[in-house]
Amino acid sequence: MTQTNIPTDVVERVAKLRDLINDYRYHYHVLDESIMSEAAADSLKHELSQLEEQYPELITPDSPTQRVAGQALDKFQKVTHAERMISLADVFSEDEVREWLDRIAKLGAVNPELFVDIKMDGLACALIYEDGLLKQAVTRGDGRVGEDVTMNVRTIENVPLSIPQKEHTEVRGEIVIFKKDFDELNAKQRAKGKPEFANPRNLAAGSIRQLDPKIAASRPLKFMGYDMVSPNLDTNAHVYEKLHELGFRISGQQKIYHDLRGAMQFINELNETRQNLPFNTDGAVIKVNDRKVYQALGIVGKTPRAAIAFKYPAEEATTVVKDIVISIGRTGAATPVAVFDPVQVAGTTVRHASLHNADEIARLDVRIGDTVVIYKAGDIIPQVNRVLTELRPDNAESYDYEKALHEQYPELEFERPAGEVVYRVKGSNADEMLKRAIEYYASKSALNIEGLGAKNVEALVDAGLVGSIADLYTLTAGQVQDLDRFAEISAHKLIDNIQASKNPPLARFITAIGIRHIGSQTAIDLAAHYKSLDALRETTETELLELPGIGKIVAESILAFFADEDNLALLDRLKELGVEPIYQDTSGGKLNGLSFVVTGTLDSMGRDAAAEKIRALGGEFHSSVVKNTKYLVAGHNTGKSKLEKATKYGTEIIDEQRFLELLGED
Repeated sequence: MTQTNIPTDVVERVAKLRDLINDYRYHYHVLDESIMSEAAADSLKHELSQLEEQYPELITPDSPTQRVAGQALDKFQKVTHAERMISLADVFSEDEVREWLDRIAKLGAVNPELFVDIKMDGLACALIYEDGLLKQAVTRGDGRVGEDVTMNVRTIENVPLSIPQKEHTEVRGEIVIFKKDFDELNAKQRAKGKPEFANPRNLAAGSIRQLDPKIAASRPLKFMGYDMVSPNLDTNAHVYEKLHELGFRISGQQKIYHDLRGAMQFINELNETRQNLPFNTDGAVIKVNDRKVYQALGIVGKTPRAAIAFKYPAEEATTVVKDIVISIGRTGAATPVAVFDPVQVAGTTVRHASLHNADEIARLDVRIGDTVVIYKAGDIIPQVNRVLTELRPDNAESYDYEKALHEQYPELEFERPAGEVVYRVKGSNADEMLKRAIEYYASKSALNIEGLGAKNVEALVDAGLVGSIADLYTLTAGQVQDLDRFAEISAHKLIDNIQASKNPPLARFITAIGIRHIGSQTAIDLAAHYKSLDALRETTETELLELPGIGKIVAESILAFFADEDNLALLDRLKELGVEPIYQDTSGGKLNGLSFVVTGTLDSMGRDAAAEKIRALGGEFHSSVVKNTKYLVAGHNTGKSKLEKATKYGTEIIDEQRFLELLGED
């Protein structure tokens, strides 16, 4: 391929990426200032390298890419910790640190000396020594019970197999892989044509959890000590001194402060310089230095009162906004969501980020086609940090929110109440929307739950027994029979019917959850393609638009549904309650590849029953005649327009008897 064959937009994108990356490098390495996070810059470099790999003719000598620069497993023996390996509560601001100090002050720890260290991102592990020899290595597990990984840990070069201390000694720390070593490993993976490892933390944990110690031995693992279980050490500072004396490597970043101001200044400085540390970190640990005070403050749940983890701003990445879709929540609120190709942020794959409301879109000036910096607030919710306008396409238009509402939801009216930033469906009521959603979920075309008609749904919601669809599966017969509309037998029957709906066909479940514009046939098509709800949840706009019958409006509706946090929480809750849809392959049915339309009234069954029988045998059922309709089933009182269309398109018109023969019910 010559450069003249390369798409113009790719050439322009590569040029803009190089300019921006070079500008970042100049500010960072020459002026000692940062115009974006290193994670965002790395994401841009990654995109550039992928484009250059795809179009090697675009590689130039001055391109930035050419610069040299939980829970215990059954696999292992389970070990109960002599003293719990606790995890720390997270805080994200100086105010939250101050609130923590106020809480422990009320318990007697007034103005305590603070011990601060970097928080290493690895696998927590305890090393147990007897008579000076390494006896056992145990992972944190759930804090009480961990995994015996002694044989793997013995392969770690910097773990002392013996220490100059004969009494029982337990050393705790993190097993990590240094960034430099991780990069070298991935370089070897690429050279072998093998997949790259995701991140150092996951690789370290995965290496230790291998049954074959040779695998752990082949990985550049390191143990970094941070604690000892010992009654003879009076401060955490002394613990670090003892660890060093016994031959353990420590972070080297630890400091002691007598006030919050000094501690926070150090933590903020670490945040600025942590990219230069040899290991990955996502925060700092603040402890009460006095070990007796530390122990006296005790534990709340799984976390100690005397220590917290200060989390730094989340990892960032860059991506291109492919679309902006608007989801309608259960209260009728319209929430815009940026949709983009899958990108890794803070160790997870994200496909969309909330834009909150029209004002936030205007503030960011985010447009379809823009390159944006994505981060995860609290390492949980994906957010758009800012737009890199330097990479904006020339044809990118400002986002017209009201126009988008009308285009995506032409059948709805929206209003923005005075003093609010959110557009809502006009006349929407949360309880009424819930009732309609449950009725649809239980309807014949969806899960067909007998006994959940409009009146009974209204009674359940009005009584406060059901606040979401998931609450249906927590109902008891005793709760239901107390309502006016029910007696003991009818209450038990309703509960039995609800529980019997826990393993519905996947297509029916997709219909039932109420994705706008998704009817029964489209749900069947989606089920046939994705074969599981999880796969559908992870789909992209590009993949959806490749499916027959899926246009932009339907694709946006699907993406909006699975971008809504309330919808995702509902699906997760249903799964927790045992609701697991099952994919049923009907491609081998006798009606596979045949499409039907029914007009008029049939003697043997209703239209919904006919549709269900057709689909169960692999056929397609549609409401109107189109060019590829194979059969028009004509009953009594047929519609003239459908007969005319059937004649026009050459569709075979059959009577009910012939239809029953095709079904095998003659």
